[in-house]
Amino acid sequence: MQKIVILTGAGISAESGLGTFRDEGGLWSQHRIEDVATPEGFARDPALVQGFYNARRAQAVDARPNPAHEALARLQRDWPGEVVIVTQNVDDLHEKGGARDVLHMHGTLAGALCGACGHRWSAPAEMAVGETCPECNAPRARPDVVWFGEMPYHMDEIFAHLQEATLFAAIGTSGQVYPAAAFVEEAVGAHRVELNLEPSAAVSRFDETRFGPASRTVPDWVEEVLARG
Repeated sequence: MQKIVILTGAGISAESGLGTFRDEGGLWSQHRIEDVATPEGFARDPALVQGFYNARRAQAVDARPNPAHEALARLQRDWPGEVVIVTQNVDDLHEKGGARDVLHMHGTLAGALCGACGHRWSAPAEMAVGETCPECNAPRARPDVVWFGEMPYHMDEIFAHLQEATLFAAIGTSGQVYPAAAFVEEAVGAHRVELNLEPSAAVSRFDETRFGPASRTVPDWVEEVLARG
């Protein structure tokens, strides 16, 4: 039975009101990535970074899954083989849509991480500068998200899934952020499909492409995959 591996990026959550890096007027457009999404930025101005992620966390709490999230949960539920969802997103819209065991390679807004001992716990709605770790009491609490320059989570597991995949789909990704941009090349034995609003930087590496809003292209694709069964 086919094993399906799906990579999702910011484009799948855009229709739920969570902006991508390039959206005008959104949170990301108000700050330089170097200031709010790097360890160096956090060291320079922890108040700015905590405030930025507090705002993102508040947005994510109110956001609701769209038909693309729900379609992938349906695929995971109804497909007779294994469906692995890997996401670059730090929201929980896949889970709200019904998906299970999602691999969050960039962490989650719902988590807190101790910069001293590595302990993880559920983040409060608002994290403060100098908040202490419940395990070691160090005042080093930070969002449990992977910043630029840090190693994404679950990489060994993800690469193992990619090598076993017979169908690989990248949804709403730019094809510019590594290592996720190289996943299409790792899925060497798979039929590879890109579903995106517009062609990504990696579009030439895919066997099949579909362009349009995720809320339309993803449910249509899921219907076809389940019909082929």
